[in-house]
Amino acid sequence: MTVSVASTSAVVPSAATEPTAPVTAATPADRDGLSVWPRSARPADDADVLVGGVSLAEAADRFGTPVYVLDESEVRERCRAYRTAFPEADVVYAAKAFLCRAMVRWVQEEGLGLDVCSAGELELAVATGFPPEKIVMHGNAKSPEDLETAVRLGVGRIVVDSTSEIGRLAAIVPMGSRRRVMVRVVPGIAAGGHTKVRTGTEDQKFGLSITDGSAQHAITRVLDQPRLELVGLHCHIGSQITAVKPYVAAVRRMIGLLARVRDHHGLELPQLNIGGGHGIAYRPGEDTLNVSVLAGRVRAELEDGCARAKLNVPRLTLEPGRAVVGPAGVVVYRVLSVKQTGSHTFVAVDGGMSDNPRPALYGVRYSPRLIGRHSVAPPALVTVVGRHCEAGDVLADEVPLPGDVRPGDLLAVPAAGAYHLSMASGYNLVGRPPVVAAANGVARTLVRRESLDDMNRRDIGL
Repeated sequence: MTVSVASTSAVVPSAATEPTAPVTAATPADRDGLSVWPRSARPADDADVLVGGVSLAEAADRFGTPVYVLDESEVRERCRAYRTAFPEADVVYAAKAFLCRAMVRWVQEEGLGLDVCSAGELELAVATGFPPEKIVMHGNAKSPEDLETAVRLGVGRIVVDSTSEIGRLAAIVPMGSRRRVMVRVVPGIAAGGHTKVRTGTEDQKFGLSITDGSAQHAITRVLDQPRLELVGLHCHIGSQITAVKPYVAAVRRMIGLLARVRDHHGLELPQLNIGGGHGIAYRPGEDTLNVSVLAGRVRAELEDGCARAKLNVPRLTLEPGRAVVGPAGVVVYRVLSVKQTGSHTFVAVDGGMSDNPRPALYGVRYSPRLIGRHSVAPPALVTVVGRHCEAGDVLADEVPLPGDVRPGDLLAVPAAGAYHLSMASGYNLVGRPPVVAAANGVARTLVRRESLDDMNRRDIGL
């Protein structure tokens, strides 16, 4: 099949009343080994795979490797799925998962807001035409530039993450105006796929604790600032969460705090942000968060809890990132060497931790696939490693690949859209790969490959 490739520039508390129905959804039945790939993925001639109608092998030849291919339709469909599941809520895409100008445009066109954590993310979004009033700014340690940019551009909400931030923010708001803020609260919920991404407990850097009273103190401080308008509370309990129960528990605790704010200050806050962290499947058979179940359970808990507390139901905000873009991305590497060392076979590719640090950070495992040629060799367990000078530069440990994998082969890795290039580095001065959008059989460059010349321009001293 011929395609066009065109270039353009805590522990969750138990509750006897909780439903016992499943709260996660298993990965869909495998379709030719492509269950964790974009839904448009189809096997093609010569063991190739089409994504968005684009041949991955042809894209690798045209754009070089490594290359990240992003299925535009998958991103858009996932945005729509959230809007359908949460029609009454503000759904804001978490830019930290992956951001570029095209991503900003897709998110805007599908009716989502945007969640940013830096002046850089904010400036890119607004320069692309995204309305600042639909942007949420947060981060645990906002720089003066972050806060000044957020105030200057008029972002919709700023999430306060520390008491010291309150005075600094109020000082830069122009006299006679107010900025809407939320307070990030630590609800004491332990959830997440790895200890390093659990953000709802007391022992990490994010938010203000309910338990020690710092959240309540921050709320009082904000209310004392005439240039700040407290509009709600925010919490984010972790990342790569595949169970609904932790979110329900977090909502319950946040309602308790909303009631205490009402009782102590005589103020009903109109908004509640429960963050994101929705888990996806990286390998066949893994669970993913069921967004429809999440919506039903959170809505029920919010309505019932507010009724018991005699509160008006606040407007909900949630911040999916990985669950929007992660399954839409595929990265294609070229094999550079195959080496037998003791009982291990190492397959080295032309990328690695500079474009995907997640395995080194979190021990994440992927399911690479040989594409571009048929092999009848029986599978063998191999370790796919990167090209960098680190023993921890491992992309996939002990995974089955055809026993005759050799230099020059192409390996495609699905579920690569989130927290790969957004966390990429310049280690060993290996340029970051390009990002290519695939849609209707046409591929176009969204972000070009970083060249040695790009990196040299930053080095101005002798």
